Amino acid sequence: MKKICFFLLLLPSFLVAQKTTILKGTVKNNQRAPIEKVSIKFGNTGTVSDKAGNYQLRIPFKEEITLVFSHVSYRTFTKKFTANSRNTVRFSPTLTLKTEQLDEIIIKDNRKIASGITNIDIKKAKNIIGPNAGVENVLMTLPGVSNNNELSTQYNVRGGNFDENLVYVNGIEIYRPFLIRSGQQEGLSFINSNMVQNINFSAGGFQAKYGDKLSSVLDITYRKPKETATTIDASLLGASVTFEGQFLKNKLNTITGVRYRDNSLFVNSKKIETNFRPKFTDLQTFLTYKFSEKFSLNFLGNFSLNNYDYQPLSRRTRFGTVANPLELIVFYSGQEKDKYLTMFGALSADYKVNKNFTLTTTASRYNTQEEEHFDIAAAYSLGEVDANIGSQNFGEVNFSQGIGSQLNHARNDLDALISNLQVRGTIKRGKTQWNFGAKYQKEEIKDRIREWEIIDSLGFSIRPPYHVANDQPYEPFEGEITPYQNIRKDNNVAINRVSGFAQFNQRSFWNEHEIFYNIGIRAHNWSVTGNGIKSKSQTIISPRAQFSIKPNWQKDMLFRVSGGLYAQPPSYRELRNFNGDINVDVKAQKSIHFVAGMDYSFQMWDRPFKLTTEVYFKDLSDVNAYSIDNVRIRYRADNVTTAFANGVDVRLNGEFVPGSESWVSLGYLKTEENINNRGVIARPSDQRIKFGILFQDYMPNLPDLKVYLNLVYNTGVPGGAPAYSDVYQFQERLRDYKRADLGVSYIFVDASKKYTTGWLSKFKELTAGLELFNMFDIQNSITNTWVRDVYSKTQFGIPNYMTSRILNFKVGMQF
Repeated sequence: MKKICFFLLLLPSFLVAQKTTILKGTVKNNQRAPIEKVSIKFGNTGTVSDKAGNYQLRIPFKEEITLVFSHVSYRTFTKKFTANSRNTVRFSPTLTLKTEQLDEIIIKDNRKIASGITNIDIKKAKNIIGPNAGVENVLMTLPGVSNNNELSTQYNVRGGNFDENLVYVNGIEIYRPFLIRSGQQEGLSFINSNMVQNINFSAGGFQAKYGDKLSSVLDITYRKPKETATTIDASLLGASVTFEGQFLKNKLNTITGVRYRDNSLFVNSKKIETNFRPKFTDLQTFLTYKFSEKFSLNFLGNFSLNNYDYQPLSRRTRFGTVANPLELIVFYSGQEKDKYLTMFGALSADYKVNKNFTLTTTASRYNTQEEEHFDIAAAYSLGEVDANIGSQNFGEVNFSQGIGSQLNHARNDLDALISNLQVRGTIKRGKTQWNFGAKYQKEEIKDRIREWEIIDSLGFSIRPPYHVANDQPYEPFEGEITPYQNIRKDNNVAINRVSGFAQFNQRSFWNEHEIFYNIGIRAHNWSVTGNGIKSKSQTIISPRAQFSIKPNWQKDMLFRVSGGLYAQPPSYRELRNFNGDINVDVKAQKSIHFVAGMDYSFQMWDRPFKLTTEVYFKDLSDVNAYSIDNVRIRYRADNVTTAFANGVDVRLNGEFVPGSESWVSLGYLKTEENINNRGVIARPSDQRIKFGILFQDYMPNLPDLKVYLNLVYNTGVPGGAPAYSDVYQFQERLRDYKRADLGVSYIFVDASKKYTTGWLSKFKELTAGLELFNMFDIQNSITNTWVRDVYSKTQFGIPNYMTSRILNFKVGMQF
């Protein structure tokens, strides 16, 4: 009788459950931040979102209802909804601030999208998993951007090289070191992610207000603090401390960061056994003093010291085929001691003449002092491995077909001082805007090169490339024994530059369609004095234009085209050829750009998504051809090459998982060159296919446990050829680059999860997690070690493998 009564009591709720289903989700704003106390109603039934923006509501099954999301600070959102499943249904809307309805805000956002600029959420830069976590790591997940070296923050964009990318911090151009030749020497990127407020990136067809480079623009803005806070990040790879605050009655804003990096965890995972003691340190500060509403002073300073002490001990690498496996064994002696000291300071003044006219004057100075000193001797044995499964010596080397040694020596020193003064202005009149600017820059470089290599194979000294051959052994060689490579140069170079630009921007309407366009022009004049030889003054003119239209359609779409004549006047690195000689008459490389793109924003699974597609073409002339070894670029220092690049980039981003933004990128590229009319070959950056995934997820029952996946696949590029070789004879491609990094972190405290008591109440933010780099332990390589067999006169390219699987622990906190 008790069971019957119990069943009758449960029957009504059971019948109700059969006619309803559960709806839940997360309510966020346009900045992806959760919104608390949002009212969710249909009819007389409703609920309210919690601190994390989560809500749960029981709704009728297979019955159309009208959901109303309302909040005092946000626009009311209405959605007609029908639940066709008895399982839990998720719906996570995005609410818009009422203030964001103002026309000015909409214009600002649309102009950035219309100009082909990708804005990257700074939270992505901080949370993304990768060996070099930060801004550059996010860029490498975008289509058209590639890098096959996880230890380097340099990147290629649409067929260009590292030197073709513009990087700005608060409108000031940032430079990369000169002598760096491997990713493990780089240390820290200039950009400190904990100090960044905005990240804007353009992969081509950029505006005239940006400088004279051929590939891309990365425009970083450091933030001006509004409150006092201290941020600490620590891991097995290093640590950083950032302090920010306001002083002197909020007139002085300051943010300062100190970072330390230790790459030994990565280098010790490679195939070479080493003693490795790197010390990479960095100090940055950004100060702003506001004298009045019209006038303020800003200072950006940086001090960086990288000490790279490297002592290789031994190496064992197997390669070849299953039927013919080979093994290289190398024993080293000697060491490498490198030192890179960088100092940078910039003082800028912002003056607001009136509400429509602003001026910014900046004076900056950059100094780098670089030392590259090494003496490393290597003795190697190249042997055949016993591949007979039934043999007692299976897997062991049973015959050495090549024995030799080599000695590498360098005493390279470089001191570069770059000073500049620039003025920039902006004039606004209604829906039009003028940008203009002028800049003077002087570069002084002192470069001392002492570098040689001696190679021995079975007691025979290998003679330099392109030597005069004789009929040995029938005709004895009576010349002197010379190093295989030998460079001894002392270069003193001064470069004076004057540049300027003017750009007109307009927003208007064509019938009911919104259009944006800008037209601009740049001019750049320079002269070079190298080792007492002065070049003729050279000038380039660079016209550029962009046009975008946002049709008044039901679908949210935007179309844009851009193009122009882009030019890159030579830097010191481009004036120096393979042998260290300076050619003061190198011309600017030129490129005609054409870019066409489309943005399509839509809803899928009741969540926001955006599809971005761009096609591009570059016609390059007066190209300064180069070769690349790891991250070291060496130029021919002439202009006898023509080239082209074309391709298509596609990116889909949105909430694949409710409440978390992820994206998938796919790019196709083809770039080839013709050096001195010898024929068309692939360029060193000809990476045909790029595929990347940045995926974020969380545990449904534990939303504070976050999971991050960064997956990259790049097809192989031409490279790995012996030093100073003829590129027309070596067009083999390196193996495809495949990598997957996984991160798991738990959020103890953040803006939506705070504590008022206990030890956690002392933190504004607190996270901890694990990172698994190269989770599938894939062997990637970007260079080869070349070993010569004196018997067969064959050169073997042995891959230099990158890092293997590594586990890292990290913790982040803010007070």
